[in-house]
Amino acid sequence: MIASGALVGLTLYAFVTSITPGPNNMMLLASGVNFGFARTVPHVLGISIGFGLMVLIVGAGLGALFEKYPMFHSALRWVGATYLLYLAWRIATSAIPKGGKRTTGHPLGFLAAAAFQWVNPKTWIMALGAITTYLPQAPTIAAIATLAIIFAVVNAPCVAAWAAFGVGLRRFLTKPSRVHVFNVSMAVLLVLSLYPIAIN
Repeated sequence: MIASGALVGLTLYAFVTSITPGPNNMMLLASGVNFGFARTVPHVLGISIGFGLMVLIVGAGLGALFEKYPMFHSALRWVGATYLLYLAWRIATSAIPKGGKRTTGHPLGFLAAAAFQWVNPKTWIMALGAITTYLPQAPTIAAIATLAIIFAVVNAPCVAAWAAFGVGLRRFLTKPSRVHVFNVSMAVLLVLSLYPIAIN
């Protein structure tokens, strides 16, 4: 199992890495503005549950496979970068809400958000950092599952806060031109989040 001292450190690590800006949080902020909180909930759950499953699978051995065959990880990273550029384009070209309602488009769903965790550069850093730092050298499945559950539980309210913040911004984004500027800004920030891939 994970030592009690390590559990405290893991919880703090999960909080800091989950609450800070990254591709997931930028997309949730934009989704909160464009679709509201209720329609963004599947996106929030997809991130938290999808990331928890990712940690569980990587901790159980997929990380070792990528260490042995680094080309697979590199390919996955570039697939993720391409998909992230597509998501940035979708946000930048989102239709402007009229009368408080959407006319076209839809928020990212649960499965898409869960799948995105596998191609998100930040979640790989978060997962590998947690696994190598807070798990014992030969972790049991119970220890890996504990780490994954803690991360998912801490992550959920953190990412939900970004969606809620987006909802709060709606009162200031009452003009279509402001919404457009906001969406383009979020798209640019998403593209900038690819910087870790570009330099490695």
